[in-house]
Amino acid sequence: MAKTKELSKDVRDKIVDLHKAGMGYKTITKQLGEKVTTVGVIIRKWKKHKRTVNLPRPVATCKISPRGVAMIMRTVRNQPRTTRDDLVNDLKAAGTIITKKTIGNTLRHEGLKSCSARKVPLLKKAHIHARLKFANEHLNDSEDNWGKVLWSDETKMELFGINSTRCVWRRRNAAYTPRTPSPPSNMEVETLCFGGVFLLRGQDNFTASMDGAMYHQILGENLLPSARALKMGRGRVFQHDNDPKHTAKATKEWLKKKHIKVLEWPSQSPDLNPIENLCRELKVRVAKRQPRNLNDLEKICKEEWDKIPPEMCANLVANYKKRLTSVIANKGFATKY
Repeated sequence: MAKTKELSKDVRDKIVDLHKAGMGYKTITKQLGEKVTTVGVIIRKWKKHKRTVNLPRPVATCKISPRGVAMIMRTVRNQPRTTRDDLVNDLKAAGTIITKKTIGNTLRHEGLKSCSARKVPLLKKAHIHARLKFANEHLNDSEDNWGKVLWSDETKMELFGINSTRCVWRRRNAAYTPRTPSPPSNMEVETLCFGGVFLLRGQDNFTASMDGAMYHQILGENLLPSARALKMGRGRVFQHDNDPKHTAKATKEWLKKKHIKVLEWPSQSPDLNPIENLCRELKVRVAKRQPRNLNDLEKICKEEWDKIPPEMCANLVANYKKRLTSVIANKGFATKY
């Protein structure tokens, strides 16, 4: 049944005035076109309370004392991953018995909501300074310059799907503030290490379980052929992070010997590397196909990597300036990228 529209104060007052003039319920109903039951409710309310406006509704009493709310907020602030069950048990130990629903309502009333935890690197002051320096130095670089960068990364591909994410309590738009990062997961699973490179016109790939010696082999077999296959031409720049095998003396000498320019890279900056987005896309695609063993995983990785459209690479390069702007706006801390 649809909810009826509430009568205005003027109509209610008119009903009372007609009643005072000696008219009955049915006469008032016929004259004003309202229901008999509605007229009766308004007249009885006037007789009892001497008013026609709605009475103030009783405010629900808070089941948690201000001290209990303070304890909840302190716990969530120090440990954002605290669950509602944990908070119920904490309050029960303090002598207050409430439900999980009450906990959720209290936290939302305080401006918090349950969100997926963001996995961001733990940044030291040196990392923050290096990230800001990189962003400011390259902020005005053209899209063509970024299109000449041969990006690289290594990532783990899980045999049994993507790591599940836990939820944390945080305020709106506070996902990437310095106080709410989620530390990287250390869960051990059967994986295959997959490395890749991509650029404005497409992507190339290689697979390996990498150490220092293997990294040299990968560079020798894939770096220059990939650059030629992607028709990069002169002025190409190679990007890799500051992993020890990347910064080793032997690696630097090999790159120098091959006349390969390396992009100076700030540590702990996965959000500045657009290939991270491709790796995420690859993981989602591979997880959907549910590989059964490591050989199947490697085969599917290669197939799905080749299916990633070049337009996705082009968009990542075209919007690279937004990453730098976000780093500067967030004062060097992690960003949504």
